[in-house]
Amino acid sequence: MRHLRNIFQLAWPRLILGCAIVLGWVTLSVSGLAGQLAPAPAHCHLDFHGSEANVDLIGHRNVGHGLDFYSMQHEIALGQSEAQQVIQNSKLITDPEVNEYINRIAQNLVRHSDAHVPFTVHVVQNSTINAFALPGGFFFVNSGLILASRAEDELAGAMAHEIGHVAARHATRNMTKDTLLQLATLPLEIAVGGSMGGWGGVLAEQGANFALPYQFMRYSRAAEREADWLGTQYLWNTGYDPEGLIHEFQHIEKLEVERPGLMARAYASHPETPSRIAETQCEIARVLPPRPQYVVNTSDFHRIQHRLARLIHMHLASFRTRAAQAPHKPRKFQPPVLARPKPAGKPAAPPASPFTGGH
Repeated sequence: MRHLRNIFQLAWPRLILGCAIVLGWVTLSVSGLAGQLAPAPAHCHLDFHGSEANVDLIGHRNVGHGLDFYSMQHEIALGQSEAQQVIQNSKLITDPEVNEYINRIAQNLVRHSDAHVPFTVHVVQNSTINAFALPGGFFFVNSGLILASRAEDELAGAMAHEIGHVAARHATRNMTKDTLLQLATLPLEIAVGGSMGGWGGVLAEQGANFALPYQFMRYSRAAEREADWLGTQYLWNTGYDPEGLIHEFQHIEKLEVERPGLMARAYASHPETPSRIAETQCEIARVLPPRPQYVVNTSDFHRIQHRLARLIHMHLASFRTRAAQAPHKPRKFQPPVLARPKPAGKPAAPPASPFTGGH
């Protein structure tokens, strides 16, 4: 009995600390995430309220404010470091016309958004239909997205979604929640591990780690829904047809049917596409004032598409030509090995049948 009392006296402060951290995290997160974590409603219901629903205040709203351990300067430095790694490991499109066009779209969207960091834009030669923005405004647009888009408002819609991630500071806010969750599970691991020893500590650690991926998936999907919400507003505020984002979603939905494995991996953290379409339609109907006309396409869009396709084709053709012209060094002739050598003093094993499931 005395042993149990000593264990409790050692463990209870750590357990109280863990409970306090969890309670604080839930309290700080529930206002911004409670509605976002719920499944997407079938009817027209707005999950975002307050300033995020007031498009007249875009650029002067509390988007991105909340619990965050990272200063804006730290966020930019973090994104710059990550961007350097992306640049070193990617094939960038260096054509000035393509880069000027994509940068022009991006900067125009940024000027009509809630982002407060300068954006640096790169075009990556990658066939994946995607774009991604790192913390601090380091923005990468894949050639696959540019070539797959059917109009400029679709391309701008996908880019506006990524700008929404940066404006809401999703990366550093999720890293902050990651830190809090790890701190919250630490007292449990120490207390249970110290009192039970051996398998008790191992099981506590495994149980805590099992909960983390589920939490991250919820954060990620909540962040994607907020980025959809903000991106639709930025698209509208820039003068594009906000339906362009819906058309992009519909294009993704079609590709999910045609290439289910590839698209499932690329958009695993996103909400279901039909839900994204329904929620964006709801936002357009309920939040965005209609305008007499919108920008859907420009003459530059198809010109840049054709130029980009031609550049990629020329690059691939040049690569194949260089490979064909490379000097071929014939290997020194060696007779083929027709059988494995027999081990000394042991009978040879019978050859494996191809139908027995060998390596």
